[in-house]
Amino acid sequence: MSRNRPRLEYFITVVLLVLLAQARSTNAQAPAATPDPQYDVVVAKNVMVAMRDGVKLATDIYLPARDGVAASGKFPVLVCRTPYGKNPPPITSATNPMAEKEMNAASYFAKNGYVVVLQDVRGRFDSEGKFYFAINEGPDGYDTVEWAASQPWSNGKVGTYGASYMAHVQNAMAVLRPPHLSAMFITVGAGNYFEEGAWRGGAFMLLHNVFYALTSLAMTSHEARANPVTLAALTQAAHQDLGSWLLAYPYRSAATPFSSAPAYEKWFQDYVDHYTYDDYWKQNGLNAEVSYDKYPDIPMYFTTGWYDFFERGSLNNFKAMASRHKSPTKLLVGPWEHSVNGPRFTGDVDFGPTAEFDMFAEQLRWFNQTLKGEETGILHEPPVRVFVMGGGSGSKSEAGRMQDGGQWIATTAWPPPGAVSRSYYLHSDGSLSERSPEAEAPSVYEYDPAHPVPSIGGQMNGGVGPAFPADGPRDQVCSVKTFGCDNDLPLASRRDVRVFQTPPLESDVEIAGPVSVDLWISSSAPDTDFTAKLVDVAPPSKDYPFGFAMNIEDRIIRVRWSQGLDKPAPLKAGEVRMVTIDLIAAGNRFTKGHRIRVDISSSNFPYFDLNPNTGERPGYSTHMEKALNMVYHDSGHPSHLNLTVMPSNSVSP
Repeated sequence: MSRNRPRLEYFITVVLLVLLAQARSTNAQAPAATPDPQYDVVVAKNVMVAMRDGVKLATDIYLPARDGVAASGKFPVLVCRTPYGKNPPPITSATNPMAEKEMNAASYFAKNGYVVVLQDVRGRFDSEGKFYFAINEGPDGYDTVEWAASQPWSNGKVGTYGASYMAHVQNAMAVLRPPHLSAMFITVGAGNYFEEGAWRGGAFMLLHNVFYALTSLAMTSHEARANPVTLAALTQAAHQDLGSWLLAYPYRSAATPFSSAPAYEKWFQDYVDHYTYDDYWKQNGLNAEVSYDKYPDIPMYFTTGWYDFFERGSLNNFKAMASRHKSPTKLLVGPWEHSVNGPRFTGDVDFGPTAEFDMFAEQLRWFNQTLKGEETGILHEPPVRVFVMGGGSGSKSEAGRMQDGGQWIATTAWPPPGAVSRSYYLHSDGSLSERSPEAEAPSVYEYDPAHPVPSIGGQMNGGVGPAFPADGPRDQVCSVKTFGCDNDLPLASRRDVRVFQTPPLESDVEIAGPVSVDLWISSSAPDTDFTAKLVDVAPPSKDYPFGFAMNIEDRIIRVRWSQGLDKPAPLKAGEVRMVTIDLIAAGNRFTKGHRIRVDISSSNFPYFDLNPNTGERPGYSTHMEKALNMVYHDSGHPSHLNLTVMPSNSVSP
C-alpha cells in the first residue's frame, strides 16, 4: 500500500494541473469587437400596452429602420422593463446611471437587427397603476412578452435583458413560463431579496435601502413628479440630510425621510417590519430561489461583480439553472460593483485594461446565437468566466488608483473544478495561520453602538459625494471627509476591531470560490453583531508608505439569527456559540509579500443598521447598550477563515 502512495500523489498532482490549465483557457478573453450596425432606428413612443387587469404600461418600441422608415419583415424581440424611466430625466441618470444605459442598449440592439420593447413598469413614469417593489412584475412581464411575440414585426422569439431591478423583473416573469420566452441575459440580479437587498445576515442594509428608496424611486414617483414641494422634500432628505436620517434610524411613523411620499414610506416600512425570513420575502419578484424548479429550460446568462451587492444571488441563480437545465447557462464575474458595463477600475483600485468588458457586445453575441441561430462561438467557450484580482504592480496610477492588476480565467463550473478548501486559524496574538490553536485566551473588545466602525467600500450600494465614497475595493483607512470617521487612521487601529493576519506570504495564494468565517463567540448582550472582512494587505511602498489594505469581501451576522433567519435564538448568559459569517465568494491573488488578513468587529455603519445590544424588536429599539464581545480561538473553539484555493496553491506557502 505504501509503495503505491507516490503514484497516487503523482496522479492527483497531474489531475490538478490539468484542471488548472483548463481554468487558464485562452477563451477567457473579452468578447470580439462589435460588428458594424445593420440598420438605423426609429422609435414608436409611449405605446400603451394593456395588462390582464386593464392597466396600461407605457412602452417605447425601437425598430430596425432604413432611411428613416421601419424595416419590413419579422425580427426577434428583446424586452427590457424598467422602474427608472424609459426616457430617464437628469435626476434619475445622475443617481442611477443604469437607466440611461438601458435606453442606449435599446438603440444598440435595434441597429443590430432586433425589435426592442422598453417599458416603464406599473406605477412608474408614464405607466398607469400603482407601484410596489417587484410583486407585480411577474404577471406584467408575462403579458408584455406575449404581447411582443404577437406583433407583426415579431418572429415569435423573445429574449429579455436588463440589470438590477430590470433583472428582478426577468426572474419574476420567467417562473411563470411565457411560451415565447426564448433566451435571457440577467445582469447583477438578486436571488433572494431578503438576504441580498434587505436583511443581510439578519442586519438591515440601512444605507442602500434609505438612499435607493429616495433617489432611485421616491424622487421620480408619480407623487414627486406632480408636486414640486414633495420633490424638494425628498431631494433634501436624499442629499443634504442623508447623514442625519441614517443616524436617526430606527424611524417612527410619519417621521421618516419618505413621509412626503406615503406609498414609498409604506414599502420601506414593510421591509423593516418583515425582519424575519417569512412569507413576505417568498413572493414572486422578491425571491427566485423558492421557484428554481419553475424556470423554463432556455439559454440563460448571468453576470455580476465581486463588489456587486447581488453577487450571492447571481452565483446561486447560475448554479441552480446549470444543475437543472440542458440549455446553455453561462456566468461572468468581474472585479466590478453594481455595474451594467465592465470598467477597468472600481473604488480606489485599477485592475488594468484586461478588466474592461463590453457587456453590450457580449449580449449581442449571446442573442445572435440563441435567438438568430448565428454562430458566434459563444457556446464553444467554457460556461464560467471570472476575474481573479491581484498580481499588478501595486503602484499608484496617474488617476490616483492602486494598480492591482488581475486576469480572467475560464472554467467548466463554479467553483472551479480542482479548487480546494483551506482553513486559516485565528490566534490570540493576532496571527492567522494553518496551525490549529491550542490553549489561547479569547480576544475581547467592547462594542459601543454609539461609536460604530465606519463603512469603507464593499457592497453598500448607496450614497454619493465625499461623505459616502462609492462601492468597491478601498484602502481601509478613515478620512475625516467620510461619514462616521473622525480621524485619518486605519480602521485596524480601532480598539473594537480585532485584526488577524498571516506573515508576508512566501509565494502567491490564489483563491476562486466560496469564502466564510467560522467564529466561536460570546457576549454580555442577549443579541449583538459580528462582522468579518477579508483584506489583501500590500506592503509599504513608495506610493503607499503605510501599505494598502484592500477589502475583498465583508459580511455580518446578527447573533439572534445565527441558527436560521426564520428562527430567532438569543444568546444565553455565558453561552459560547459558533456562528458562520458567509463572505459568499472571491477571486483574488494574494501575491508574494502580501498578507492575508481578516478583521473582526461588531459594526459596519451605515452599510448595516446598528445592533443596540438590547434584544429588542429590530427596527423598534428604544435605547442602546454597550456589549463586551469575545472571539474564542483555542483547541475547543477553533475560529477560522475558510478560503477556496486554486490547484496551483494546493500546497501551503
